[in-house]
Amino acid sequence: MYIASESVKVGHPDMVCDAIAANIIADILSEEKKIGMTVDNMPHCGLEVFLGKGLCVVGGEVSTRAYVDIEKVVRNTVLSLGYKDSAVGLNGNSMGVLNAMIPQSPDINLGTRADRGKRKEIGAGDQGIIFGFACNETPELLPLPYVLGNRLMRAFEYCGNPVFAPDGKGQVTVQYDENMRPARLATILMSNAIDYRHVPDTFRNSIEHVARSIAMETLADYVDAGTEFLFNPTGEWQAVNSCSAADSGVTGRKLVVQLYGSYPGVQIGGGSIVNKTPEKVDCSAAFGARYVAKNIVAASLAARCSVQIAYAIGIARPISLYVNTFGSGEIEDEKLTKIVSESFDLTPRGMIEAFDLLESRTYKKIARTLFLDDFPWEKTDRVEALRQAAGR
Repeated sequence: MYIASESVKVGHPDMVCDAIAANIIADILSEEKKIGMTVDNMPHCGLEVFLGKGLCVVGGEVSTRAYVDIEKVVRNTVLSLGYKDSAVGLNGNSMGVLNAMIPQSPDINLGTRADRGKRKEIGAGDQGIIFGFACNETPELLPLPYVLGNRLMRAFEYCGNPVFAPDGKGQVTVQYDENMRPARLATILMSNAIDYRHVPDTFRNSIEHVARSIAMETLADYVDAGTEFLFNPTGEWQAVNSCSAADSGVTGRKLVVQLYGSYPGVQIGGGSIVNKTPEKVDCSAAFGARYVAKNIVAASLAARCSVQIAYAIGIARPISLYVNTFGSGEIEDEKLTKIVSESFDLTPRGMIEAFDLLESRTYKKIARTLFLDDFPWEKTDRVEALRQAAGR
């Protein structure tokens, strides 16, 4: 069996949009903190960003007491990602920026404010079905193809070689044995825009070799003699024809990339994550569900675990919860679901406070990776409590 997973560099136009939205929220949170923000009076944001042909449109709804220079945030974000010249597909200094944000609907605001809503609690910012996942394939308790795909992207982002422009994407294919255990890395596919201004004529035929070296060194633990490496399969990919010069970008269009990759049995919710403040459960519960699933696997109560949580707008507590261990559980899924329901606070307030989701630094990091970092929801601090509750 072969399982593939893709990932993208943060300079990919969809990820640029995610980063812009996340940085706007981070700056709003930072400014709100200066004027006495609490969980009860936190700002509410649901942003959408579109990027195309050198134009960025920021839309969505916001409820905040703070002022943030949206155009400045957009430009600074784009520049920080390496887009400082149109020769690499986008220039943060000269691009167009259109602010089309509107105030949040007062009806939605009512249901998410503890001091205003009829239930006197921070209700879910919208209805939604959210999934979390963990498995014991890697130390990170994530699917191996997902981990390797992300490692590949980070390696090209941080390599420091100016030949590789900010826009890029990759894919890895892992071969599994008959017992569904990773056996080998079958294929590495890497596509990266090339900034030929930094490529001497004598070096032109060596770019693929450099890219191969970065990929093979990064994933060396899983490479064997038969691992195939593909680089820019269509031929040349000139940086001037990358990012918004060649493709549009939209927030939330890389959910599979961000959420576990395309792995058998893994489901994802329909809502994007990094462009919302955490009363929106698409955001907070994506981390909450991952936290639950990871602690279950870390406690050796299952080898694979999916957690589904459903919410109703304006109501804090989940209206349904389902734990699925795909037959790998040490106890019945029904019993495990009951333990989770009794052991974890999966209300917006509970997750906001547990995961420090009003910290601006969190939003500045999640645009790049949701799980492979030192985030509070990646802790396995509930292992002993879960094992005791399960009688293990």
